[in-house]
Amino acid sequence: MKIGYDVVGNIAILKFSRDAKLKDKKEIAWRFLKEHRQVTTALEKVGKFSGRLRTQKTRWLAGEKTKEALYRENGCEFRFNVESCYFSPRLSEERKSLSEIVKPDERVLIMFGGVAPFAIVIAKKMKEKSGRKGGGGKVVSVELGRECNKYALHNVRRNKLQEIVEVVQGNVRRVIGNGKKISEEFDRIVMARPQLKDSFLDVAFSVIKKGGIIHYYGFCKEDELQDMKKLIIEESRKASRRVRILKVSRAGDIGPYRWRYRVDFKVLG
Repeated sequence: MKIGYDVVGNIAILKFSRDAKLKDKKEIAWRFLKEHRQVTTALEKVGKFSGRLRTQKTRWLAGEKTKEALYRENGCEFRFNVESCYFSPRLSEERKSLSEIVKPDERVLIMFGGVAPFAIVIAKKMKEKSGRKGGGGKVVSVELGRECNKYALHNVRRNKLQEIVEVVQGNVRRVIGNGKKISEEFDRIVMARPQLKDSFLDVAFSVIKKGGIIHYYGFCKEDELQDMKKLIIEESRKASRRVRILKVSRAGDIGPYRWRYRVDFKVLG
């Protein structure tokens, strides 16, 4: 029987065909644990990521009865519940890529921050580059989900980045902008947005500095990429901002012929 799986630290999330029997699933799960000694829990994915918070349903199959993962990447550690918190190990290289281009004195905003993986990987690199606490830089991570924010605060402490990273719980539309909780201007904004119709670009344009960089994540087929670029240009005009697109890169596939793209663009004025 063919299975798909994702390994998130100590937890493996297995994916079976619809006709697979529970007895067979459990046998395969125990065998998987024997073959992958670093994994101590095997769960079955029983539903797709759904809802505003991108949560998923799982069922325990074998090993330790837990849904809390301890995951390591890019020299950082993250703890989170795989069912109540969205987390993509497949974005590890994305996080590393962005951390390498951020300067230690930049003020960076992470929208849709989750359990703070982008914020922590970027802040850790800022700290390493400066040789001090961050070179005067700051990273603000905003996430709607209360459960994710609880883990984000834990992860910031776990990685000893309290001096650099600020975690804010709330809807980005309600907490970011002139007269709101986050009204300062940023040198760089990372928009690791979920698959929603709302682009949220107007929110980003309200707090990006002149000369600042926005990293916008969108989802589409390759032949729809021009529409994404067109959207960015149109939204910039509505916000009375001028932009120049610097780079477009793939950040992983999300389905047949559909990709997650990252569009890097500079705000000229």
